[in-house]
Amino acid sequence: MTVERIVRIVAGFFVLLSLALGVQGSPLFVNSNFLWFTAFVGINLFQSGFTRLCPLDSILKRLGVKEGCSL
Repeated sequence: MTVERIVRIVAGFFVLLSLALGVQGSPLFVNSNFLWFTAFVGINLFQSGFTRLCPLDSILKRLGVKEGCSL
């Protein structure tokens, strides 16, 4: 797996998990404040699209995960 793919998988998982924990209709509902985490992930994805700065990307590269091929 490449860094880009792992970042997308983790971001998608965090969004789905925080929605499951934060939406009152969910059987996993804990508290609506989990929706703030959903917003944080979305804002981080948005800003990384412009700045190419992503904390998870940096961590994975330091751990030696290979980068994807560029087109």
